[in-house]
Amino acid sequence: MNNPRTALQLLAVGVIIFAIVVAMHLYSSSQGWQVTEDGRLQYSTPKPEYHLRPSEITDDFQLFEVVFESKDQQIEGLLCKPKTNSYRGDEGIPGIVLLPGATVTKEREQGLARYLCNLGFVSLTLDQRNLGGVDIQGDLQRFLKGVETTEHKMVYDALAAAEILRAQPDIDPGRIIYVGESNGGRFAIIACALDSKARGVIAISTCGYGTGSAISSGKLQDHDMIRFYRSIDPDTYLDKIPPRKLVLIHSLNDTLIPYELAEGTYAKASRPKDMHLVSCTMHGYCAEMSAYLEKELKEMDS
Repeated sequence: MNNPRTALQLLAVGVIIFAIVVAMHLYSSSQGWQVTEDGRLQYSTPKPEYHLRPSEITDDFQLFEVVFESKDQQIEGLLCKPKTNSYRGDEGIPGIVLLPGATVTKEREQGLARYLCNLGFVSLTLDQRNLGGVDIQGDLQRFLKGVETTEHKMVYDALAAAEILRAQPDIDPGRIIYVGESNGGRFAIIACALDSKARGVIAISTCGYGTGSAISSGKLQDHDMIRFYRSIDPDTYLDKIPPRKLVLIHSLNDTLIPYELAEGTYAKASRPKDMHLVSCTMHGYCAEMSAYLEKELKEMDS
């Protein structure tokens, strides 16, 4: 027990482990991202290079294909713009980063995008990495090796989309809102928390992962695993939304995420906040949500 050689060996191992941890931190910081000790994702403001190409023009809207480079991957989106700004007269047009749920393409999200367009908002809808697919265990292993994860990169993509909207000459850069469905709602909440310039976030048919409960019950104990799970859980970032508003819209008959889970996330959030419940039997946006969506968007943009 008192062997000096053993003590030196233990000290050497400790120094090596410390050096590895420091190296991983410095590497992630140099790449413009890091996860803090308490499990909060941090990113520097994106400066995406992008291209716009006209795709469709009607009497009511213009549709543009958007391509931009983000974290070593080409991200594609659709920008839907009203032809006239009937909502706020001659002021710049407000913009929405629209994030679909898992496996939902940007094309399939255009029904909601057109509705937002009719309300006077420009929307930029992303094809998310892996089409929003979730591989949390794979990402956990990447994180433990000090590698930037897909879950984190998808937050960065949303932040980059907001910067693309702000760069458009007819859009008011101070009037950007995040809207997301299902898994996209999780990214929308995190992105809004990291984007202090955003007006607020509306999350449809979504909830947090309940990481706090897993920690308190002892199911999660490893420090780095806790950091990872907290970093991808929107519940972690709820205190960074105010004074902007968080809005949850959910169905009592949601076929995938029980509304009680959304209520759990809502209970953790601070004001200003609001939650609206509808009765459609489906997961994701439905027509019953339209009145609440319109009301909340106008309040956020007022």
